[in-house]
Amino acid sequence: MTRRLVCLILTVALGSAAAIAAESLPFGNLETLTRLQPGRTMRSSTSDPDWHNGNGDARPIAPGETLVLAELEGPGVIGHLWNTIAAEERGYARLLVLRMYWDGEEEPSVEAPVGDFFGIGHGLDRPYVSLPFTISSEGRARNCYWPMPFRKSARITVTNEGRKRVNAFYSYVDWRQVPELPGDTVYFHAMYRQEYPTVMGQNYLIADIAGRGHYVGTVLNSEQLSAGWFGEGDDFFFIDGEDEPSLRGTGTEDYFCDAWGFRSQDGPFYGTPLFEGYEAMNRTSAYRWHITDPVLFEKSLRVEIEHKGAAFDDAGQVISGFTERSDNFSSVAYWYQTEPHKPFPALPPAYDRLSIDYANMAEAEQWLGSAVTDGVAPGLQEGGAWSAGGQVFWTCTEPDKSLTLTFDVAEAGAYNLLFVLTHSYDYGIFEFSLDGQPLGRAMDLYNTAVAVNEHHMGTRELDAGPHTITVKNAGKAAESKGYYFGFDGMILSRTKQL
Repeated sequence: MTRRLVCLILTVALGSAAAIAAESLPFGNLETLTRLQPGRTMRSSTSDPDWHNGNGDARPIAPGETLVLAELEGPGVIGHLWNTIAAEERGYARLLVLRMYWDGEEEPSVEAPVGDFFGIGHGLDRPYVSLPFTISSEGRARNCYWPMPFRKSARITVTNEGRKRVNAFYSYVDWRQVPELPGDTVYFHAMYRQEYPTVMGQNYLIADIAGRGHYVGTVLNSEQLSAGWFGEGDDFFFIDGEDEPSLRGTGTEDYFCDAWGFRSQDGPFYGTPLFEGYEAMNRTSAYRWHITDPVLFEKSLRVEIEHKGAAFDDAGQVISGFTERSDNFSSVAYWYQTEPHKPFPALPPAYDRLSIDYANMAEAEQWLGSAVTDGVAPGLQEGGAWSAGGQVFWTCTEPDKSLTLTFDVAEAGAYNLLFVLTHSYDYGIFEFSLDGQPLGRAMDLYNTAVAVNEHHMGTRELDAGPHTITVKNAGKAAESKGYYFGFDGMILSRTKQL
């Protein structure tokens, strides 16, 4: 979908879907721009206090510290949030927690890891375009357009629960101070949950809400603990305490408005901006916004989804296409309601929110001394977004050339392999093998901008001792300006016994 078309859809959707709030809230409906509007436009940002001469707009956040992004006096409505982050730690988007408090409440109405709140799970950065969220700059520029009203006050914070320093947090909070809000104005809420892994015998719980309001969106993240289709489960909405759900679905991808499985895509109301496939350890992030079809509730709402799909026997043969699976699920629920709200369950500890132990990352540059190639010798490229500040950089100049690197395994066992590779405008297409055995399909590392992404390469039984990774150039995309290759590192994690 082109960005121009998305803008057109945004214009139409904001003019119609937000019509319910058009007469009461100052943001959202383009028709209101034809009339004089009450209030005063305001902003809370990380701008340098010395705005005449300074450029110190970044705010560092040490481990364990909380940065206050906004403390606002109402009545008012927040119409736009933006941030971008420079962090030293991989998975930082899961380790930074965003919280929002309305009217002096002690318990937050919004509590979620930064990345998850903006629609991408697993601590990853990915771009996409939707109506309430737009993410650009390879996933590093995060924008939110949900309107967030408050009567007395608003407080927005971000806390670094990681081990390493956030070097720079840049932020805008754009809002409008208004004379008053209508009596039926309700408050924005967002809540993160996870089950690692999902519990057999019960559905995955997305939200359990008490009060009056309307449900407006879901982000669901999955990490597969076994291969095969994981999304045969149905969604259920139990409204106002009912025993039988009024809203019953027909499949996971159906709830997310897709069909016959998932694929990478984005749109104004639904999308799957992260989709790695159906192999073990592949990850997915899907969103579904109930903007034109909010789920209304008077007293309570409970949102669940089944975790069902394919299962295989020890020989790899399908034994069922519809059975309960145990995978890693996490989610964010979004809704508006009257206050007070039901307190959220405790947020899982920071590193329990990451299924990957990035502290175990083996830096590829440590293997440079073992490099064997029939082309140009690789070197060390420093700087950029690479772990430990560098990567193995191979300036391959033609196809069919190969590079072999050697690494050591301390203990024999079954391991999941995660490669951290660079994508760029002058990178080629590569085939991978481990100890001479192919690893997956050829991978095109071309990208219009530099991005450092993770790639699951499957599960392998590895003996203790040395092993080799061979990378062979299989050409390049027509748009690419070169055949280059960049290897940041590898994470080996023992497979989980379920």
